[in-house]
Amino acid sequence: MIRAKLEVNTNRLKKLVLLAEVIPVSRVSTASILLVLLAEVSTASRVIMARGAVDPTLFTRKEGKDILMVQIYVDDIIFASTDPSLCDIFADKMSSNPRGIFINQTKYALEILKKYGMDHSDSVDTPMVDRTKLHGDLQGKTIDPIYYRGIIGSLMYLTSSRPDLVFSVCMCALYQARPTEKHLHAVKLIFRYLKGTTNMGLWYSKDTSIALIAYADTDHVGCQDTRRSTSGSAQFLGD
Repeated sequence: MIRAKLEVNTNRLKKLVLLAEVIPVSRVSTASILLVLLAEVSTASRVIMARGAVDPTLFTRKEGKDILMVQIYVDDIIFASTDPSLCDIFADKMSSNPRGIFINQTKYALEILKKYGMDHSDSVDTPMVDRTKLHGDLQGKTIDPIYYRGIIGSLMYLTSSRPDLVFSVCMCALYQARPTEKHLHAVKLIFRYLKGTTNMGLWYSKDTSIALIAYADTDHVGCQDTRRSTSGSAQFLGD
């Protein structure tokens, strides 16, 4: 039992209540996903917000001796902390207006750009070169796989709020066992794209329609290594 006196920041509740109103179906699941996306810390280290094992609607995050607690209850979200500044950090992860809510990971994107020395690079319009396909590059010069996996892991965490990066990052992730300079060049291109799009994120309109639109495509025998076909689909609920 935590006996420390918790200070509830009730002034921020109006922003967070929108989370439960964005998608009427499976409100708790939707809000839970968004809470995980918002689990960024104010330091260089990264701590994931933990979901309760007994109560899946309770989220906690520890920073030193302080703790942040977030509880989802039906149509409300209440959060409290032993340190009031943690409430401000949590609330500032979201920007809202009467039309909906916007969620991004700008702070984290800037951190990894700086960490891997890409914060001063020139930006590009796309995360991958058009009509260029990655392959195993068996004759290429290998690089440190631990360093490469660290980059991929950092980008994977960012894809939670950046679906435009999912395909490119997953393609580069296929070659973590034996990465080469060619694969590293492809990853750096993703960083250059990220450099110019750090403020992008997910927009959930409060008054969105419930129209479901789906797209599907197949790249016949598109894999350069296995000659297998690649298929994919995307579904959009609302405007």
